[in-house]
Amino acid sequence: MTTVLIADDQPLQRLGFRMLLESQDDLTILGEAANGTEAVRMTAELHPDVVLMDVRMPGLDGIEATRRITATGDRTRVLILTTFDLDEYAYAGLRAGASGFLVKDAQPEDLLSGIRAVATGDAVVAPSLTRRLLDAYAHHLPTGTPAAEPDDPRLAHLTDREREILTVIGKGWTNTEIATRLHLAESTVKTHVGRVLAKTGSRDRIQAVILAYETKLVK
Repeated sequence: MTTVLIADDQPLQRLGFRMLLESQDDLTILGEAANGTEAVRMTAELHPDVVLMDVRMPGLDGIEATRRITATGDRTRVLILTTFDLDEYAYAGLRAGASGFLVKDAQPEDLLSGIRAVATGDAVVAPSLTRRLLDAYAHHLPTGTPAAEPDDPRLAHLTDREREILTVIGKGWTNTEIATRLHLAESTVKTHVGRVLAKTGSRDRIQAVILAYETKLVK
């Protein structure tokens, strides 16, 4: 059973999400928050598997709420809800630790599958779309950072192969594409990806993509 906290300042929007989620046997709503402060407090108290987080809320917004939730190291994962695809806040939300983002008017089946994917540790945003997102907001990345060095603390424990895998993850390659282009079994690729995430402390594939950009493995 996947537990969900809904964080949105619009009562009708929360009602819509509640009706949809309550129609699913494997999803349980633990509560509803009308702002970021409530979302942070309720997450700490209830420990939901997934928080559906609207970015635009009064007081503490969804970005800062996401940052505070993920900073605790709890198992809770955040799924950002935006008004438009490639919303200006989506990139900030992903950097804050969100495991993905969806537009608010996404098809019900997409929202449900997104919640389930995030709950199991997967990223909702496809690698190719993640790359487009990062390209669109590349100006948010730190400037003046030198090219990644072997002793970069976030990369220091990676083998040469794992560094290569992180680089192509950053380029938006899927596991199938990595397997085909690098002549590896897909099961081997999954193992490498898992090790890259573990060694770099990345919560999911999206965070690994961001890391590849920030360390200049991908430009």
